[in-house]
Amino acid sequence: MAAQRTGSDLLVEALVNEGVDRVFGVPGEENLDIVESLRRSGIELIVTRHEQSAAFMAATYGRLTGKAGVCLTTLGPGALNLTTGAAYALLGAMPMVMITGQKPILKSRQAQFQIVDIVATMRPLTKFSRQIVSTGAIPTLVRNAFRIAQEERPGPVHLELPEDIAAFPAPDGLGPVPLHPLELPVGNDEAVATAAEMLRAAERPLVMIGAAGNRRHLVPALSDFVRRMNIPFFNTQMGKGAVDGNSGLYIGTAALSEGDYLHDAVTSADLILAIGHDVVEKPPFIMEQAGQTVIHVGYQPADIAEVYFPDHEVVGDIGASLARIAEEFGGPHPTAAEAFAELRRKILEKVSADGTSDRFPLLPQRIVHDVRAVMPEDGVVALDNGMYKIWFARSYRTHIANTILLDNALATMGAGLPSAMVAAMLHPDRRVMAVCGDGGFMMNSQELETAIRLKLNLVVVILVDNAYGMIRWKQEAQGFADWGLTFGNPDFVTYAKAYGATGWKVESAEDFAPTLERAFNQGGVHLVSVPIDYTENSRVFIEELRSHASAVEAD
Repeated sequence: MAAQRTGSDLLVEALVNEGVDRVFGVPGEENLDIVESLRRSGIELIVTRHEQSAAFMAATYGRLTGKAGVCLTTLGPGALNLTTGAAYALLGAMPMVMITGQKPILKSRQAQFQIVDIVATMRPLTKFSRQIVSTGAIPTLVRNAFRIAQEERPGPVHLELPEDIAAFPAPDGLGPVPLHPLELPVGNDEAVATAAEMLRAAERPLVMIGAAGNRRHLVPALSDFVRRMNIPFFNTQMGKGAVDGNSGLYIGTAALSEGDYLHDAVTSADLILAIGHDVVEKPPFIMEQAGQTVIHVGYQPADIAEVYFPDHEVVGDIGASLARIAEEFGGPHPTAAEAFAELRRKILEKVSADGTSDRFPLLPQRIVHDVRAVMPEDGVVALDNGMYKIWFARSYRTHIANTILLDNALATMGAGLPSAMVAAMLHPDRRVMAVCGDGGFMMNSQELETAIRLKLNLVVVILVDNAYGMIRWKQEAQGFADWGLTFGNPDFVTYAKAYGATGWKVESAEDFAPTLERAFNQGGVHLVSVPIDYTENSRVFIEELRSHASAVEAD
């Protein structure tokens, strides 16, 4: 006699219906029914060493695939550990479904033990948060959760399944809700025609590609638009990689908000076509009332902010809208490329300076240069958060979308290693590297055990300065004393060995790239410890740019 289907069985059947192939998480007493249903389903359960890592991994899965990643935890403390990951996915527009357990709701024999209102906690951090109170509602709630998570603007959703509802018999004949395609509207004719006319009237237009422009399915449309229009482009940090950085029209990445060499081009432009800009990112440039004309092309209307208030909007499917603008324009822009040619050369020359310096500890510029040298075009670099992120955003050329994973929205530390692990799972045939500061790495370093258990091929570069380097730079820039930001570190070679990984310690500038090559060639999990010289932060980003600004004003 077949076993009676339960609420947890219905939940897992609905996950299979959505195409879920793996779930990240930490099991607990209140989700054991779900764990058992997963065991019988064929869905892989990837047990992590901390719930925060599970959320980072599920969010990154969503970012890389466009399908909602799924993470699972128990109630109370386990569920609360998802909150940083929920914010990471919400601000970063990454589709994710979080499933948490809860004590029984039909009776309460443990009073309030471990009970926290997780549904209310998750509401401001998600697009949708709901407790499942009926077994019969599970199929529709799961279908709705995935639809909400994956539609524009993507983000996290949360479902709480109490253990008595998970164990309750499922109604006969109840099954998953069929999936259906969702077609996005396209910018209307008048908006498209106005955008084309504004571009026609501009002599020095620039294209800016933002976070919402960096979606897998948009890559051909964006590349085709830039080629047809022949307009130079730059990108925000999270727009990096949407169009090949080797294009003769690429002019740089806005790693800072103002005052960098790239902003000479922004200031010179008379119109900026902002594709998919999301104001959740640290501003790529500061709009002024008397500044350039700005056209917003996005899935959704622009969020008006003090630094972003576009003059015109084309709202709808970005790829289709861009194709219609190019068609309406009728050919390449006659003056844009030539107007920025010399300035483009100077900008790219400046941001690539000192990439071959032999100084030791290594300069950030040399680290970026050597990582680019050892990574093939399809190699994936996942950055944690620290001062090095600005150097990589500024100087690392990308050729393929989603080959540099950085967070310029929540900008949380601790996400680099889990993100790289997901990239290694999804792309076992590619080189994958995590780049972490020593502070950020240690926040989730326990996931090395998970990486070893999963037999991943992964190189983790740890930039060692024994301090929270970005905050130390800010402290110096504001004229405060150097205080309160230093710490000690383990011997990372020994630390790697303790987990069963291989550790390396770089002891000269010329040793860095060969060490990375050896690590990749050996396969498995490797930690590469690299001392970094962050005096360049002040020299380049304060002194040099201040001098540059004075020279520009003098001209």
